[in-house]
Amino acid sequence: MAKILLVEDEEKLARFVELELTHEGYQVDKAFDGRTGLDMAESGKHDLILLDIMLPGLNGLEVLRRLRRSSHTPVIMLTARDAVMDKVTGLDTGADDYVTKPFSIEELLARIRAALRKNAGDGGADSQLFCGDLTMDAARRRVERAGREIELTGREFALLKYFLENKTYVLTREQLLEKVWGYEYLGETNVVDVYVRYLRNKIDEDHDKKLLHTVRGVGYVLKEET
Repeated sequence: MAKILLVEDEEKLARFVELELTHEGYQVDKAFDGRTGLDMAESGKHDLILLDIMLPGLNGLEVLRRLRRSSHTPVIMLTARDAVMDKVTGLDTGADDYVTKPFSIEELLARIRAALRKNAGDGGADSQLFCGDLTMDAARRRVERAGREIELTGREFALLKYFLENKTYVLTREQLLEKVWGYEYLGETNVVDVYVRYLRNKIDEDHDKKLLHTVRGVGYVLKEET
């Protein structure tokens, strides 16, 4: 059964929703503030996220904006704000659906089922990526090498996906920052080197044939060794 992350600062409401979801057979993780919710969401371990807008730390829209840099996990916004522009902003930021409080649990469950069906339906041929014996099912967020599953964080997953989509092409640090971290990223470009190292340790560790290569003075390339 699907695993759901609930990010909601009203603890009584969160507990109620958790009980209902658990009763329906879902696995549920909870976070009560935006920063914790973002960290958990970026782990890539959830099939769907229920995200409140009015959160301490980071508000839900900011959590969603940052999450969409590296993840396409379905997100349903939960909020007491029902103004049209709030809904438009949420959907334009990348939300898949929007439920206004107070809501019936039956409606929420129906919207969850619809979002999960839609996400499962996106798992066509384009979501299957590979390089040698490394495979990625992008829709189901599953990565394997030589039949062994590899656990990746949200950022590592996004980085590997971009490498797989551009395998055999040398990618500069600037390209990777733009496509994986986004135009807004203001940090140092060595963050790319750090994450490439993380990724290399996971996908090339214990394998004779390496896939992720450094092109000195330029960047990186994902390709099979010949």
